[in-house]
Amino acid sequence: MNSLKSKFGKRLRELRRSAKLTQEQLAEIVNIEPPNISKIECGMHFPQPDKIEKIASALNVEVKELFDFEHFQKKQDLIKVINI
Repeated sequence: MNSLKSKFGKRLRELRRSAKLTQEQLAEIVNIEPPNISKIECGMHFPQPDKIEKIASALNVEVKELFDFEHFQKKQDLIKVINI
């Protein structure tokens, strides 16, 4: 899971669930087809910049929070950071 699309998708799923929205609800707010949300969350597609802004707004987060992947690091990598 090291590609940007995969990390973004995982983060989107995490934030969407936290906001208690279904893929269909988010798709309607962002004005895209529901299957596209699934494809983004699976790392198959990456949204256009204007859609990224709408997604952030729908989830009530700043755009930069959609790209906060630090907590996805492998356990061993986190241990190295802690021990430094």
